[in-house]
Amino acid sequence: MADEEKKEEQAPVADEAPEAKDAAEAAEPETFTVTKEQMEKMEVAAKQLAEQQDKFLRLAAEYDNYRKRTAKEKENIYADAKIETLTAMLPVYDNLERALAQFGDDDSPHRKGVEMIFTQFKESLSRLGVSPIDAVGQPFDPEKHNAVMHIEDDAVGENTVVEVLQQGFTLGDKVLRFAIVKVAN
Repeated sequence: MADEEKKEEQAPVADEAPEAKDAAEAAEPETFTVTKEQMEKMEVAAKQLAEQQDKFLRLAAEYDNYRKRTAKEKENIYADAKIETLTAMLPVYDNLERALAQFGDDDSPHRKGVEMIFTQFKESLSRLGVSPIDAVGQPFDPEKHNAVMHIEDDAVGENTVVEVLQQGFTLGDKVLRFAIVKVAN
């Protein structure tokens, strides 16, 4: 115990003066003396650093633009390929429609088979986002319709589609094929 009491007596008493001194030193900036040659070297190094930072920022921006551009191109390639594929399938739709128009007998097993195939084909197009353009009774729209015939009919309003000669289709808001129509004047 005697040793412990001596240690306690010898332990320095914490005073607050050194802490205050450290805070004061931290607040004051340190100053250094440099030669003109050293100062020029530091200025050159600072200029080189600024140039490298500028190059890095430009490269990062260039890469970001490249990434966005390639993502958009990839998306457009898919959309264009889908449009080309669906456009190539539309003549099949036309032929199935013509085949149904040729059958006079509604009870014919061949007609029923063609109807089932045609229905399945229309459902497949619908699942892919293809929708037919509604034209009969609608006002003529040159962005959706291609008028190939005009008739005089007072019973129908002016510039109204009276008959669809070939069905038109859209994929979203893009026209895959214009509807070929007969318009009343």
